Amino acid sequence: MAGPLLEYETEMFLGLFGCDGLLVAAEGMGIDRILLQFMRVYSEEGSLVLLLNTTIPEQEYFTEQLRIEGVTHLPRTVTSDVQSTERYDVYTQGGVLFVTSRILVVDFLTDRIPAHLVSGILVYRAHKIIESCQESFILRLFRQKNKTGFIKAFTDKATSFSSGFCKVERVMRNLFVKKLYLWPRFQASVNTALDRHKPEVVELHVSLTPAMRAIQSSILDIMGACLKELKRYNPTLEAEDLSLENTLGGAFEKTIRHYLDPLWHQLGAKTKALVQDLKVLRVLLVYLTQYDCVTFLNLLESLRCSQKSFGYNSGWLFLDSSTSMFVNARSRVYRIPDSKKKLKVGVEPVKQQTSATDVKRELVLEKSPKWEALTEVLQEIEKENKSSEHEPGRVLICASDDRTCAQIHQYINRGSDWLLNRLYARTVAKRDAAAGAALELDSHRQGKGWAKKPPEKGAKGKKPAQKAARSKSRPSLTLTQMMVKEEMNEAEALGSSGDEDGLMEDDDGEEEPLKLDLSSDAYYGVVKEPLTVIHPLKGCTDPYSLTRVLHEVEPSFVVLYDNEISFVRQLEIYKASRPGKTLRVYFLIYGGSTEEQRYLTMLSKEKKAFEHLIREKATMVVPEEREGREDTNLDLARSLEPANATTNTRKAGGQEQPKEPSRVIVDMREFRSKLPSLLHRRGLDIEPVTLEVGDYILTSDTCVERKSVSDLIGSLQSGRLYTQCLSMTRYYRRPVLLIEFDPAKPFSLVARSAFHHEISSNDITSKLTLLTLHFPRLRILWCPSPHTTAELFQVLKQGRPEPDAAAAQAITAESDTVAESADRYNPGPYDFLLKMPGVNVKNCRALVKSADSVADLTKLSQDKLAEILGNATNAKLLYDFLHNAADVAAPVQKGK
Repeated sequence: MAGPLLEYETEMFLGLFGCDGLLVAAEGMGIDRILLQFMRVYSEEGSLVLLLNTTIPEQEYFTEQLRIEGVTHLPRTVTSDVQSTERYDVYTQGGVLFVTSRILVVDFLTDRIPAHLVSGILVYRAHKIIESCQESFILRLFRQKNKTGFIKAFTDKATSFSSGFCKVERVMRNLFVKKLYLWPRFQASVNTALDRHKPEVVELHVSLTPAMRAIQSSILDIMGACLKELKRYNPTLEAEDLSLENTLGGAFEKTIRHYLDPLWHQLGAKTKALVQDLKVLRVLLVYLTQYDCVTFLNLLESLRCSQKSFGYNSGWLFLDSSTSMFVNARSRVYRIPDSKKKLKVGVEPVKQQTSATDVKRELVLEKSPKWEALTEVLQEIEKENKSSEHEPGRVLICASDDRTCAQIHQYINRGSDWLLNRLYARTVAKRDAAAGAALELDSHRQGKGWAKKPPEKGAKGKKPAQKAARSKSRPSLTLTQMMVKEEMNEAEALGSSGDEDGLMEDDDGEEEPLKLDLSSDAYYGVVKEPLTVIHPLKGCTDPYSLTRVLHEVEPSFVVLYDNEISFVRQLEIYKASRPGKTLRVYFLIYGGSTEEQRYLTMLSKEKKAFEHLIREKATMVVPEEREGREDTNLDLARSLEPANATTNTRKAGGQEQPKEPSRVIVDMREFRSKLPSLLHRRGLDIEPVTLEVGDYILTSDTCVERKSVSDLIGSLQSGRLYTQCLSMTRYYRRPVLLIEFDPAKPFSLVARSAFHHEISSNDITSKLTLLTLHFPRLRILWCPSPHTTAELFQVLKQGRPEPDAAAAQAITAESDTVAESADRYNPGPYDFLLKMPGVNVKNCRALVKSADSVADLTKLSQDKLAEILGNATNAKLLYDFLHNAADVAAPVQKGK
């Protein structure tokens, strides 16, 4: 299916094959084809290659491709389903292995994987190596134990290297590679290879209707006003990144989060509302060019109707541009004509006048300009197919998401009037009586009800039976099916129902509604003689779904209803690998729209990112020992002593004493965090085991429970932290609660303005205070970053006995062994005693020493209790509790 490599792809492969490095290619330039070629080479018993950072759909796709090409030793997946005892056998069988990061870290630490036999590691999505600590930890462990194996990394996200300081150099340092291979689209050999067999491209710049243009300018005006306000409230924000052009791109929310996240809890309500409004306005811009006039109006009306959105609105709903936007959006759907009757009946009562205005709406239902352009394109293709001597060319129509595809399918089969009327009936007409009356009037005028129009018959072209069946059984997951479940299958695939209100209220205008989970066979067959397939560009659970369809259908005509850089380049490669076959691409785009601007901005950003990488590559200083094949790489060194460290010359003249390696027992679940990697770098041996009590065992009597700030708040609210602290204090002499902060955020639990003078049940600081009062032996460590934590752990371990992994693993919540006072106190009655009135942690011990059991406790007088507890009030409370009869009314039985 993939076909042989093109000239420049062979060059990419040979360059990386000859020398380890990081390969950065332009998006859609077939980086998966290069990775597949490496997998093909290493899929044999004689080599053991590990592949990191792949998702399950990608693993399935790669395996399927290799099976098609006749590879016998197919890649295997190592997950938690494979028992730890069996994993060594799996590794020794060789070939390419997909292994989850957590399992690989544990296997390297416990020597369950034969590190010396590993031929090398392939890293996919290499730009994520800094954020995800597990992969860099794996590579460091691998390089420490294996000096000869290769490391080859791949990524097609050049833009991710443009943010941050020396990002590409840090990524290369974490990957232990010296070479950087850059392959932008403007590279000479890429240009030569792809320009030799270019597909025929027909660009259709569709004009926006006057109403759409007016709405677009209104939205942009409102966005400009919101940005101006945002900058006024936060003068420290980078003005360049918060330009109107950048708000159109997909990375805008990431940018704004990057700036505001560290101080989010310190921002005022106004700033938060503005950020939320910008998200809503971005969704409106997408809906304007993406969907029809009824869906857009429905979303817009839902914003005004939604009390939540209206209540928290920063004020843009009251701007003149907003009024103009609503007026224009309504004018695309219906109009209220100036009736002369109104003047004549003006004398009549108001009641009669209102009933008259109920039916004064005339439906306009403006067609989407792209629909008309699509019709022209399909007619042109049909004409060409008829005049052609060869068999009719197949057609592939690509739209942005599943919902647009469903609308195009309905439009081609039923026409725009049927589609828009149906949408109108299911959205605006449901909500508004006048709209319903207008719809009824309109259908009577046409002389027949639009809803009764029978569906057109016809088979799905030359589509194979298997595909047709898959298309039928495909789960309907467009936005419309959330409310109207009882509709027919055809209706369910349609574009919109009245559920946008709910979506906008729940999601507060974020773009989540557009990204829905779809089946891997997410395409629609269309009733046409040449096989026509509609497929979404985004939103499929299987990222290679579109690639599969492209190679299965082998279209002669591709209609890009919406644009996406990666698929455009995929089409270029598809044509270059099939030089004999014709391919015509129709590119539909709204001229002078935000859609066009968004596409151009993405292209220019990628180009700038590559230019930045080229400059950085020219000035980058790479040390000779970067690959770590010798012992000179400092990144691989462990337990580095500082340069100013002093040696004690009294002990054997300052000679180094042989040390027993220090070790820390770490819970398996903790390998998602950065801390185990940092502890290992500091020279501490890591023993991964499954712990029921605590996360880290530093010494035989020191147990640590690690909490991030969000986790701390959640477990304080749920009461889970109380149970965890109870277990730690019961089984360890030194229980420790570690509160670890994100280094990018302020080192404070709550803002200074949020401190309360009184203890409140909802306040985090109050809850922490109560926790420390309840567990006097509990120590709290406050750490601004994981690096500080690693340093503290090392200090806490100095001069103390090493922990025992078997003993730590044996301690469970039901364990009878209590670390302190195990020989004297039974924890059950001890907990029962603490629940009694007048008894607390401070006086409990004295009480236990004076009475052997609860029965003995009841025999003590009130004066004796006052003497033991040291407080007459507490003694009276306890005495009354033990001796007074409780007046509890007997439960009244209800008659049946």
